[in-house]
Amino acid sequence: MEGTLHRFKPSAPVRIHMVLAGLLWSVVGTLLALFGAVWIWSSGLSHAVFWSIAAIVIGLVKSRLVLDKAARRIAQRIEERGDGRCVGGFLSLRTWLLVGLMAGGGRALRAWVLPLGIAGLLYLGIGVALASSSRLLWVRWASLSVRLSSHAPGPGTEATG
Repeated sequence: MEGTLHRFKPSAPVRIHMVLAGLLWSVVGTLLALFGAVWIWSSGLSHAVFWSIAAIVIGLVKSRLVLDKAARRIAQRIEERGDGRCVGGFLSLRTWLLVGLMAGGGRALRAWVLPLGIAGLLYLGIGVALASSSRLLWVRWASLSVRLSSHAPGPGTEATG
């Protein structure tokens, strides 16, 4: 039975896991920032330019002080686990649960507690932080790709071994 499950497991090499992590952080961050900006501007929030700039600056600070550490930890985990691991395992179960909790919490805040303009400020700041910290995952992915290509035989040469 274990052999059958292993055969159908959607596994991937480390560099694919790193791409998936980078894409997740980049896409979610960009979408959060875009939705946040639209909500700020469509809500008629007073001094929207000032508040938008403040949310962006706070997001960049959060990126450097909090999320950069998390991105490094995720990248290290991916590399330590090695090739051939399940595709969804680029994040730990605990991190996936946190992602779900944050998504549900954001939806609840927007629906029941916060006016759309204020929710937009939170979304803009968090989105900027995620998108900014995703750079570390992309740098790690690029370094993996460079390491792989430096070990590959060059054009016109044969692989030995």
